[in-house]
Amino acid sequence: MIILHPFNILYMDPEERGMFEDLIWLNAVIATELIQITENTSAILRKAPPPPSCLEDHRRLRNTAVAIAERYRPGSGLKEHITSHE
Repeated sequence: MIILHPFNILYMDPEERGMFEDLIWLNAVIATELIQITENTSAILRKAPPPPSCLEDHRRLRNTAVAIAERYRPGSGLKEHITSHE
């Protein structure tokens, strides 16, 4: 249960917080994989790599998703997995 403290500080039941952190991490994993699928599909359709501007945008998006995931599950291996895509 989410409880608002009189000083407006948010408290969350530890089990719910853990579940919420898991969902945030999983969402970041899905986001990074969808970016990779997009790049692969683009390369297949174009018969060439995606434009450099797209690759740069995707890199920034991936880095943001990994940073979010690492905040809740440091050392989960997501960063290493993403690096293997490149």
